[in-house]
Amino acid sequence: MFDLITKGGVVMYPIIICSIIALAIFLERLWLLRRKRIIPAEFIHSVEKQIRNHRLREAVDLCQKNSSSIAKIFLAGLKSSGRGMWLVKEAIEERGGREGVILEKHVGILSTIANLTPLLGLLGTVSGMIRTFNAISIEGSGNPTLLAGGIESALISTAAGLSVAIPVLVCYRILKDKAESLIFEMEENSIKIIEIMEDFSTKD
Repeated sequence: MFDLITKGGVVMYPIIICSIIALAIFLERLWLLRRKRIIPAEFIHSVEKQIRNHRLREAVDLCQKNSSSIAKIFLAGLKSSGRGMWLVKEAIEERGGREGVILEKHVGILSTIANLTPLLGLLGTVSGMIRTFNAISIEGSGNPTLLAGGIESALISTAAGLSVAIPVLVCYRILKDKAESLIFEMEENSIKIIEIMEDFSTKD
């Protein structure tokens, strides 16, 4: 392994650093983007039950005690419940947008790494080929071993860049789709809460 890194040249080090950063981001986001942490079903059911029973204070207390993203969105709407439904909708939309940004935090870095590492690999290949042909011009072209060894070393960096980029791109799509799915579910639950609150205000 160390021999391959040495042959690949200096660009192998930033490629390795990129792979470590990508792995750390993927694992961190995978842990944070758990459905029960973002949209706990039992909590949503409890809040809906309290609102239907005209217990807004109890619903607010439930939201304040819960750290999930959907709880923060519900809380924003419930706090505006006495000032008209249009303010409730606005508060929910604003908080929902902020929570959506939080869910997708750092995910874009994976896309950057997936695009960057092949370019680093290509840079390593080009610089390696330049070194090889410089060596051949000095020592002469009668040594095929020198040419083959130089090309092998140059191509290692490209292979390394692609080996990092491909799985990172897959990880990016997994996290992106997961975040978008959770954001969609939060929107659906927010709409449902607004409808329940509208029924509540109409009855009042």
